Amino acid sequence: MTATVTGAADVLMRDYMALEPGETVLITADTDSDEVVWQAVLRASLLAGANASVHLIPPLPYQGRLADPYVTPALGAAALAADVWIDFTFPYLAGSELHDHAMETNRIRYLLGADLSAGGLLRLFGRVDLDHYFAVHHGFDALVNDAVGKNVRITDNAGTDVSFILGQRGFEKPRRADKPGTVLIPGQCTLFPEVESVKGRIDVGAMFHEYYTRLPSPITLEVDGRIQAISGGGNERTVADRALRRAGKDGGYGYVIHFTHGIHPTARVTGGSFVEDTRAMGNNAIGMGMPWWDPGGGENHPDAVLFMHTIDIDGQRVVEDGAIVGPEPLAALAADLQPLAG
Repeated sequence: MTATVTGAADVLMRDYMALEPGETVLITADTDSDEVVWQAVLRASLLAGANASVHLIPPLPYQGRLADPYVTPALGAAALAADVWIDFTFPYLAGSELHDHAMETNRIRYLLGADLSAGGLLRLFGRVDLDHYFAVHHGFDALVNDAVGKNVRITDNAGTDVSFILGQRGFEKPRRADKPGTVLIPGQCTLFPEVESVKGRIDVGAMFHEYYTRLPSPITLEVDGRIQAISGGGNERTVADRALRRAGKDGGYGYVIHFTHGIHPTARVTGGSFVEDTRAMGNNAIGMGMPWWDPGGGENHPDAVLFMHTIDIDGQRVVEDGAIVGPEPLAALAADLQPLAG
């Protein structure tokens, strides 16, 4: 059976978001969002028997709390009346005061859809067996959970060499969003460092600072606890610098607050979608700013993208050039994770 955008939207809503007839769905999008995506999700929601609507806004200049001045009362009322909130704004509303209030209701299921394209929707939801994907995802999470307090080293062929002590897990990603809370698009596993322990050099090829872009030349981050310096990046370095200072404290840079490992078998690096590029196998979304447990922290952090990394945990090779290579049971499960035909 050939996968379609319509079918992928149905998987997203009825399977992943556990949508039930009669529920109220709000889809937020901006005028830069892919219209094919939000229209497909709207149709899928209506066909599932939901009460669905779309709220279209101008693109936000910033994400998180920095978006607060641009959130209208009408948008706030619509979001707080929803059972399921699908957010395709980018920069996104996650981390904003409105998003916080929505989560405090302990009723709303929120998906951070960000800049998902029609091709991305098709690949990420229409051409993958989600049960098999989550078996790999949860296997990787279990490996990380068992390694808390151990040393992690991440390298790549571009010159990256950074180490850190693995911190406590921040959250688990469910197979189905059948409980209130925030969920992300499947495709990446997260590693949270002890932020003061991060040391080394990170060379990145793309960045979401105020917008998402491939870089004309790599940006190098020098990290010793906090980010100490950035270099390279051509004309994008100026934008990256102000975004990092905006997310930092007292005019300086912040920390590296998360690393990730992309494991989605059909995600592709197109250069046009942050949410898909960072889910391609072996890619790493590196969040930068203040820790989320500090007041105002983690809500407006820029992300940098590292391509095709290698990961060693406690001296053991886990990922090599983007592929999971150990331990053997997890490597075998990951090797069997293939795109669905069609």
